Amino acid sequence: MFKRPPTPRGAPLFADAAADATPSAGAHRANVDGGSRGNPGPASYGVVIRDPRGEVVATLKKYIGRMTNNVAEYYGLIAALDYAQSQGIRALRVESDSELLVRQMQGRYKVKSPELRPLFERARKMAQAFESFRIEHVYRERNVEADALANEALDETAGTIKPKAPASSESCKVRARYANGALQLREPLDLADGTEVEILLKRVPRP
Repeated sequence: MFKRPPTPRGAPLFADAAADATPSAGAHRANVDGGSRGNPGPASYGVVIRDPRGEVVATLKKYIGRMTNNVAEYYGLIAALDYAQSQGIRALRVESDSELLVRQMQGRYKVKSPELRPLFERARKMAQAFESFRIEHVYRERNVEADALANEALDETAGTIKPKAPASSESCKVRARYANGALQLREPLDLADGTEVEILLKRVPRP
């Protein structure tokens, strides 16, 4: 359970983001969830996307390395936004059981965490590109499918070998993908929070 941060002054980012049990006509719906075992610890996200008729059109899940719960929640939201944009979806309604994520996206909570700020800015920019966007908080029982996918991603990764984190005088090669203005690791790398690294970019052919 998250403690409620101070509410900022001013209007919410998305004025039409009030909770509503009735889906908007013509809008796709995305249920998103993210979690971490250890907080920070092994983390993942799960996403279920339905068309305006309520039919499931996509399920997404991914292990994203060692992160916090809140970071994983944002990764799930960004994955849903990225999928919707790639499919030409113009109206999207997002449901999440993370009160912090939803209230920050609505503009009701301030984003004080340095690790969440760039994710928030990225998600907000992507959301503003839709003709219609809404995000609302739902109870966990209305988000069980996305939660199950996030747990599946963690379970499937359990026991796999992670790339060895380099010592201060060593280096290692890790594949990444550039998308939406950010580099996304394509394999987990267990580094301590706050570790600074130097990146040498090299274009590689698509597999």
